[in-house]
Amino acid sequence: MTSVRGKPAPDSGSSEIHLRTREIRLFTGLVLGAFLLTHFSNHALGLVSVEAMEDGRSWFNRLWRNPAGTVLLYGSILVHFLLALLALYRRRTLRMPWREAAQLILGVSLPFLLVGHVVGTRIEWALTGHDSGYPEVVRNLWVLNPGIGARQSVALLIAWLHGCLGVYFWLRPKSWFPRSALLLYTGAVLVPVLALLGFAEAGREIADAPGRFGTPVPPSSDILPAAGPLLYAAFGGLIAATLAARFIRSVPLWSRRVRVFYPNDQVATVPLGFSVLEASRSAGIPHISVCGGRGRCSTCRVRVLDGHQRQPPPTPQERGTLARIKAGPNVRLACQFRPTHDVSVVPILSTGRNGVTALVRGGRAQGQEQEIAVLFCDLRGFTSLAERRLPFDTVFILNRYFEAVGQAVEDAGGYIDKFIGDGVLALFGLKASPQQAARQALDAALRIKAALVHLNEEYASEFEQPLTIAMGLHAGPAIVGQMGYGQATSLTAVGDTINAASRLEGLAKELDVELVISEDLASRAGLDLSDRDRRIVQIRGRAAPLGSWIIPRADGLGR
Repeated sequence: MTSVRGKPAPDSGSSEIHLRTREIRLFTGLVLGAFLLTHFSNHALGLVSVEAMEDGRSWFNRLWRNPAGTVLLYGSILVHFLLALLALYRRRTLRMPWREAAQLILGVSLPFLLVGHVVGTRIEWALTGHDSGYPEVVRNLWVLNPGIGARQSVALLIAWLHGCLGVYFWLRPKSWFPRSALLLYTGAVLVPVLALLGFAEAGREIADAPGRFGTPVPPSSDILPAAGPLLYAAFGGLIAATLAARFIRSVPLWSRRVRVFYPNDQVATVPLGFSVLEASRSAGIPHISVCGGRGRCSTCRVRVLDGHQRQPPPTPQERGTLARIKAGPNVRLACQFRPTHDVSVVPILSTGRNGVTALVRGGRAQGQEQEIAVLFCDLRGFTSLAERRLPFDTVFILNRYFEAVGQAVEDAGGYIDKFIGDGVLALFGLKASPQQAARQALDAALRIKAALVHLNEEYASEFEQPLTIAMGLHAGPAIVGQMGYGQATSLTAVGDTINAASRLEGLAKELDVELVISEDLASRAGLDLSDRDRRIVQIRGRAAPLGSWIIPRADGLGR
């Protein structure tokens, strides 16, 4: 397939290269993060003593100053910086959310902030053999040159913040991230705080006893004074060359433009090669992108209304993400879709009212894939019961039933998603492990059955026949998030797991039993049902059948 003017359209080979560069950049970033973590941990030993810092430094040097550690560390620094410049070059527009801009600016500024420290420690050691220990370094930065020490502390904090932003963008789309976010944030704050406190404590210890640690004189070197300016010039030249290459590339591209049409008569006219997300940003059109345009999430997806046929096909990364969410044929990821002809699109996730504000808040407002357990329950024969009663009586009975079910679900640790007629959908595992969620759902089913028995006894004189119930239990992945419009927005879940649980509740009705439990939930709950009737259930829209256990009476399971 070719694009306009005979240029080849992006193929799978180039997209694979892009994916590999992201993976390499992530790996090198993690190496640098590990270096900072061990470096800060060494600083934090200053809270014990300067001697403890020196003892820790011996282990630190064994890790990072051996040949393999040296190649890994400095190779990662160089490769990470070059890949950052490559990412800067590939950006079609410099308009971006503030978090992405902060990560980019901090990363580009780091070499200039750290050159002095690297020259005074690692390069000096490599050229002269003089190994600057903590007493000498802390004396120079705390006692003799506190201004340089303050600048160095700021540089290390910027390096840590840059790394934390990178890890945040990497982990944010993960389903488990919200459950671990508080712990990760706490660690991200404590590590630099303890490091600075350790450095300050070591500085006070050396200032109070200036003669205790000696004053070694490092050997001189004719090359060392020139190392700093050379590194500044090299990094500055690389950045300037990248910006110049961006400008040279953009000149011919502006002569070949495509138009992206949005709802409400909005149009973005951009050079050929821009992604739809970049087109939105360049035109100032709000467009959601949780992962920062890296193709790791699907929040930027758009539905192509017109002009789909002549566009380049999705890249492997885009196809994988779209397949994961089971997107339709006309759905594309805006961050990966680079139209070669005019195209009309509509963002699927709204940026109005609830859309942007909810996504900015983060957490479940964005919608996350999460392993949960689901309970569907429904009164059997309630329609015929309601037909023979006054509306007031029907409402009274329903409210008492809903109260009993709601109390049972909450006591078991679950969350009432919604009431549907005389049915109830409950979710478990929003703040628990999948195993615990399955046990909670099973406990809720038993509590509901017990509550219904009590309700039948309490109103026996009012019912011609006791109320009976059908329940379905299933566990698996679902998208959990704030959904709805205006005041009707609430936390809910959608996906195959919800549909399957509803189908199991319907099967319970068909078989005239109280409970049907999927094998997935029984396995997670550690429930042995091998002596029960097993059925294979076909779920509409689900490729694989679902193994399920038939439970005629829920209270027969016991607690």
